[in-house]
Amino acid sequence: MMAHLKNVAGQVNLLLNDPKRAYNTRIAQEVGKWAGAHGKGDEFHNAAFRAYFVDSKNISDPLILINLTESIGLSKDDARKVIDNRTFKDAVDKDWSRSREVFISSVPTFLINEQRLVGTQSYETLKQFMVNNKVKKTV
Repeated sequence: MMAHLKNVAGQVNLLLNDPKRAYNTRIAQEVGKWAGAHGKGDEFHNAAFRAYFVDSKNISDPLILINLTESIGLSKDDARKVIDNRTFKDAVDKDWSRSREVFISSVPTFLINEQRLVGTQSYETLKQFMVNNKVKKTV
């Protein structure tokens, strides 16, 4: 899997290291959900991806997550409260429940109009999937 992912990343000049460990990303998911509620979800996910896949950081470490939130312009204090209080636990539980309902068992999975596309795909494959499902391009 990593060989395929590295190959695809190399085709688009994306840096990608081979992670030495897998971490429990549950808290990162909760922080990501919080960041999304503040309009910074994409920025957080990009920062977390880079931290793990490029910089080989432990994204289950609350201090790393707090620093990532600060790097995208969110409050470190608020991030600490989200982590300490598990503020977005129920929201992430709901996401996981929904993924089970629609039989998503791996990422990435794209689901549109009850059609799914699973795994790392080429740009052309993703584009065709969108066209087939009448997804309109926005500016």
